[in-house]
Amino acid sequence: MHAPAAVRAVLFDLDGTLLDSIPDLSEACHRMMLELGRTPHDLEVIRSFVGKGMLNLVRRCLTEHGTASEADMAQAVAAFERHYADVNGAATLLYDGVVPALEALRQRGVAMACVTNKPTAFTGPLLARMGLADYFAVTVSGDTVAEKKPHPAPLHHACDLLGVTAEQALMIGDSANDAEAARAAGMPVLLVTYGYSEGVPVDSIECDGLLSSLVEALPRILG
Repeated sequence: MHAPAAVRAVLFDLDGTLLDSIPDLSEACHRMMLELGRTPHDLEVIRSFVGKGMLNLVRRCLTEHGTASEADMAQAVAAFERHYADVNGAATLLYDGVVPALEALRQRGVAMACVTNKPTAFTGPLLARMGLADYFAVTVSGDTVAEKKPHPAPLHHACDLLGVTAEQALMIGDSANDAEAARAAGMPVLLVTYGYSEGVPVDSIECDGLLSSLVEALPRILG
């Protein structure tokens, strides 16, 4: 199956799809682990932890080679939030093709939303710092609604705010979280090959197509 000919809205994942934010996430995790007296993980390990939101990232850091009580988690989350606020966007990079693709969609009047599992406190500042905020009429973060991806609720919420049905929308992401959320929401989904995907080969994830650049999505969306 391919994306429908008349796509009215595109929903984009953030980390691993629009932005390579692993350097900053890894730095925040490194500082958090040192503060807690634990051994930090290297960047590539952190890459495999990213996708299901901040709490999952912190929990994976603590439990990969140890255990974590609720008190440990609370202390770690507070430390991570403090450190990530300091570095959010500092070493993050835009992936090639992102701005040209977003510009092309904006010029053609395609509505766009950013749907991420990142907390609201970090999503807005990061989009603004990277010059992407103005492209999105809607931003749905990991704490905007009660559920996170792979639950379809964030995607349905974005569609409601954009005034489109799920069938009129397309999801673009980098992991099974995005693919499963889109499937459950009833919309097609394309996955980029350069993202994180939690250590799962992206070509093993059921989707409607793979992209090496967001620019490759334009013919499918614009016709």
